[in-house]
Order: sequence, then structure tokens, then C-alpha cells
Amino acid sequence: MSDQTHNGPSEQESREVAEAARETEWTAPSFVRELFLGNFRLDLIHPYPQQSAEDKAKTDAYIAKLRPFIEQKVDSDAIDRTGELPAEVVDGLRALGAFGLKIPEEYGGIGLSQVGYGRTMGMVTSRDGNLTALLSAHQSIGVPQPLKMFGTPEQKKKYLPRLAKGAISAFALTEAGVGSDPAALGTTATPSEDGTEFILNGEKLWCTNGTMAELLVVMARTPSKLKNGREIPQITAFIVEVDTPGVTVAHRCRFMGLKAIQNAVIRFDNVRVPRENILWGEGKGLKLALVTLNTGRLTLPMSAAYGAKAAVEVSRKWAAERVQWGAPVGKHDAVAQMLGGMAADTFAIESMAELSSALADQARNDIRLEAAIAKLWTTEIGWRIIDDCLQIRGGRGYETSDSLRARGEKPIPVERMMRDFRINRIFEGSSEIMRLFIAREAVDTHLSVAGDLIDPKASAGKKAGAFAKAGAFYATWLPKQFVGKGMLPSFGEFGELATHLRFIERSSRKLARNMFMAMGRYQAKLERKQAVLGRFVDIGAELYAMSAAIVRAHALRGEHPDALRLADVFCQRSRLRVGKLFDDVWDNADDATYKLAQDVLAGRFAWLEEGALPAVPEAGVMAPTAGPAPAPAAKPVSSTRETTMVGAGG
Repeated sequence: MSDQTHNGPSEQESREVAEAARETEWTAPSFVRELFLGNFRLDLIHPYPQQSAEDKAKTDAYIAKLRPFIEQKVDSDAIDRTGELPAEVVDGLRALGAFGLKIPEEYGGIGLSQVGYGRTMGMVTSRDGNLTALLSAHQSIGVPQPLKMFGTPEQKKKYLPRLAKGAISAFALTEAGVGSDPAALGTTATPSEDGTEFILNGEKLWCTNGTMAELLVVMARTPSKLKNGREIPQITAFIVEVDTPGVTVAHRCRFMGLKAIQNAVIRFDNVRVPRENILWGEGKGLKLALVTLNTGRLTLPMSAAYGAKAAVEVSRKWAAERVQWGAPVGKHDAVAQMLGGMAADTFAIESMAELSSALADQARNDIRLEAAIAKLWTTEIGWRIIDDCLQIRGGRGYETSDSLRARGEKPIPVERMMRDFRINRIFEGSSEIMRLFIAREAVDTHLSVAGDLIDPKASAGKKAGAFAKAGAFYATWLPKQFVGKGMLPSFGEFGELATHLRFIERSSRKLARNMFMAMGRYQAKLERKQAVLGRFVDIGAELYAMSAAIVRAHALRGEHPDALRLADVFCQRSRLRVGKLFDDVWDNADDATYKLAQDVLAGRFAWLEEGALPAVPEAGVMAPTAGPAPAPAAKPVSSTRETTMVGAGG
């Protein structure tokens, strides 16, 4: 393998690469973006968008075929125990068309909408997250999705039918030293002398489905371009056939959960890739990845929703049948508080997940913020629900299903549910990275108006121009943030939920004012105030969740009148969280904590660790030897989810 060492990128280069990959224009409306700007655009999500009758019928019919297979043929305890996906299960999924759920029918796929796909994957998740990883990595961020969006007609005709039949694909972005900083990418793609091919060299980490994949989407550095005398790094996406000489599955990665996930380290040693296998164009790879993830991320919220549904069912039944101190434990206030909160939160998770998917299907909204917030918020709240489920089950929640079965109890796999769910806060962008991404998009309008004004490197002339521009904008924008519909009797059609909508409208304007004040106080330093930015994002997430829950409950009021109660309780609890977040924006221990952390990094508090054995034994100290590493799958099948640990990519 060629030498992949290179000097790490500067902070400026990293920023420039990231900014160049951003979607810089807002050509379509975004409900969440407007929330951050103090505009409560309820009209963008109400009436609640419904799945079309035709698409719903198609989805219901497909789920009716897939569900019996999952129930009867999938032994999730055995999959977890062995860490392997049985060939008959993978082949059965192929036969059912499960690898082509979002591929158009004209190419041999099922052709489900985003909502239909999400409902299907949610059902799968409620039984086994390993299968979700297999199917979703392949379809959400693997070859099918970017190929549908950016592929040429020739590429689609060549690959989509093959993918629909079950040729598994994977996404290869992350490297050992590269997670959220793509400027540090070490994998290179050098043009051949005649320009007809690229020679690929490098190594990718955490390629979900990598041990089974037939096809990969690989991100690599192609020759830089010169602009104003400076080199501009170029990242390009390639479709790579795994059976091409030089492609090696070097290692299968194993994890605390999703024991059967087919995740691999993949090496490329002088791999020759035809130029026609470039997706979209040279230098567009990172933007392709980000745009693909806008919809690719929506699988996780729907999976979180169905995982939460399963946890609520387990908790409800156990809390009703388990008697302590003369009453079912669900009658005791401590457990009842958990159970009621779980139900309300699950309703909100499903509402946000389904709404975000429906907005994607409408194809008239810019959903980059909706998708990112849905991924962030649903996986964070979903984790809390799973944790409460284990707490309600007590020791039985911590005990494995095999152990429960062996002593005659129902083998309810709560501990496996917890292990499998935990990765969702990391998959396709960790919660911390999501908050930074959302914050950057949330302040985009302010940066476009006043960017040079707060840039310490800007010239006096640029600052003067920015001052005039900002003055004109804020003279009309800022006064609007003090008066709004939420201060008056309004939203009457929502009945008792109207008070929550008025709160959202007022809080949206308060959020906008606070973000404006933070920019004034911190100026260019605001981007380093990640805790402050994170609170702004979390406030926006809660407001979006409340909005989704209310409009969905309103839409369900005929079929499920009790949905109004779920939304009401959720909103009451969410309002308390929003109030605390607003308080913490300006009254917090952020600076003291940061300074302490730097001293911890410097080793000043190493004495805290005294007496504990090191996690990894020091050289020369006897330690248990590791068993032989499991061999990668001998025969490639195919799947696509890299976790950066971006989808399982790092």
C-alpha cells in the first residue's frame, strides 16, 4: 500500500473544506430555520402532511409481507449470541426485495416513499437493530441513495437493478484519524496517465456492511485546484467494485451492541477505478455526502420511534403485572412518572420522525435542519426511554434474555435493546457534531448579514460595509422579535393545545433575540462557545418536537382523541426543559468547566486516577491475550452504513 502519511490540515483549511461543501443557498422553506429566526411558520407543517392513499396502501402491503418473515425467521437472540447474520435471513430479505425499498420500480425496486420506508425500517428495528443496520446502511447512505440523486442515466441503469436485487453496498468516508474533519482525509485517488482511470490508495474505518459489500461509495482526495494562488482540496466520490484487485477487507470491527453488524476496515492498494465511476463530479464528494445524509439521517429517527414503542410496551406490561408493596409498580408514583413520560416522549419522537420524513417526500422544503434535529433529538430522548425501560424492569432488565429463558422467565431482551440503541447517538454524526452543524446553519442568516462585522480579520472597509448592511437588516428584523401572535389569544382551532403553540411562538422570538445577543457578546468567539450554541440548538429541537406533536395530535383527534393528552403532557414537560435551557444560556459554569478541562488535559489532576489500574496494561505487564480476530466474511454480500460513526463510518 502506498504511503498515506501527510501533514494534517490547518484549522483554516478544515473550515474552508467544510464551508465549501455546505449548501449555501436556502431556495426552499424550512420550518426549523424559521424557528431560529423568530418566525413561527405553522403553515409549513399544518395541516399535518399525510401519506398518500396509494403510498400507504403500497407500504401496508409490503409490511404485511415482510413482518411474518421477521417474526418467524429471525432469531434475534441467536444473532446477538453468535454475532452473525444467517445466510438464509439475508437471502430471504433479498427475495422480499428488502434491499430495494427506496429504489424506483422502473429499476426493479419497491419504490416506497420516505415515510413508507421509515415505517418499514421502524418495524424491523423493533425486532432487531442488526437488520436495520444492514438494510439502512445499504439504502440510506450506501450506493442507492446518492446514485438516485446524482448518478448519470448510465450509472443508474447499470447499478440500480443490481442493487435492488440485493447487491449490498457500503459507504466509505471515515478513516482512523478522520471523523468529522474531512480536510484530513488521507485516501487519495490519482488520475492515470491517460486520464481514463483513478488509482485509489488508502484505508477506511467503520464501513458498515463492509464485510459483505459488493459495491462501495468511497470518498478520496483527488488533485487539488488552484484558486488565487492557493491549493483548494478536492474530495471526490467513487463507486468501487469490491472485487476489483487491490480492495481488501482487512478487519471486521466488533462492538458493544449490534453484535452482527458487518462493519469493516477496508484497504485500497493501487485500486484502478474507471473515471465513469465518479458520482456527480470531481470535487463534489463531500457535498454529495452531506446532501445524501439530509435524507439518510431520517432512518434513525423512525428507528428510534419504533425502538421507543417496543420499550413502552415492555414497561407497560411489566409495570401492570409486577406487584410490590401491595400494588402494581406502575401505581407507585416514581414508576408512573417514568411510564407517563415515556409514552408522551414516544409520541413526540414518532411525530417528529414522521413529520420530517413527510416533509422530505413533499420535495418542496429544505429539510437539512429538520433531518439533523430529528436525528439528534429522537436518539437522545430515545436513549432516555430505553434507560427508563431497563430501570422499570430492574434486575430483569439487566439480565440477558438467554439467562431469563434458562430459568423459566420470559426472555425479554431489554439489555440487548439498550446495547443496540446506544450507537444511534453516534451513527451518522454524533450528537455533538449535530449540534455544531445545526448551530452553523441556524446562524447562517446572521453571518451573511454581519459576517464581516464580527470577523477580526476583515478590513475597515469591509466592516463599514457590513455595518451598513447589518443596520438596515436589524432595524426591521429586531423589533419583530418583541411582539408576536403568541402574546394574543390565537390558534383557537387547537383547543387546549393552543396555549402550547402560543408558548412556541413566544419562545421562537426569544430564541432569536438570545442568539442575536450572543453574537453581539461573543462575536467571532461564538463558534467556540459550543455549550452555548448547543443550548440554542436544544431549545430549537424542543420547539420543533412540540410543534410536531401538536399538529399530529390535532390530525389524529378523530381516530385517537387521546393523542391530545399525549401531546399536552409532552408539551408541559418540554416547556420546563426549554425554560431551564434559556436560564442556562447566560447563567452557567461553562468557563470554569472549560478551564478545569484544560488542566485535566495537562495532567494536573492525574492524582485523581491514583490507585486504579490502567484500562490497558502497560508494556511488559502480563495481561490476557486476545483470541484470534474473527475472519471477515469469505463471500461479499453487501451493505452500506458507515458511522462517522457518519452512518457507521467514523
